[in-house]
Amino acid sequence: MARWLNKDQQKYWRHFIAANTMLHDRLSRELQESFDLTINDYEIMVRLSESEQRQMRMSDLARKCFLSRSRLSHQIDRMAKAGLVNRVQCPDDRRGQFAQLTDQGMATLVAAAPTHVEGVRIHLLDVLTDDEFTALGQMMKKLATHLESLNTPADD
Repeated sequence: MARWLNKDQQKYWRHFIAANTMLHDRLSRELQESFDLTINDYEIMVRLSESEQRQMRMSDLARKCFLSRSRLSHQIDRMAKAGLVNRVQCPDDRRGQFAQLTDQGMATLVAAAPTHVEGVRIHLLDVLTDDEFTALGQMMKKLATHLESLNTPADD
């Protein structure tokens, strides 16, 4: 038997979905308008910039960016055409590949970061009090920990 949401739960669930979707879209649109980047492009470049030699195995990058391997592959191909990343063959595994952030990609990331951070501030941090943001962060960590424990692999 289904455990239906009560009226308040349904209302807050819909607020959660709306806010999450609109925030993601707003941040992506701001990056798109100023730098021709999607929020996924930005996240990929951030992950690569934080990795040794600015590169990461494609399967690890897909997992960290919450993308399927096929979706990441298409994304990397598009970003490679723009000169932001390269594919690099794995020296230890002929089938394995790395995505590597190019110098142009790093320069683009450095240029785009202030726009993204300002968007996060305007659309999230400035809307909430410090206590609300802390509570939100704690709740999201709890949810992420639960969902990660399910260990559901990304769809391919």
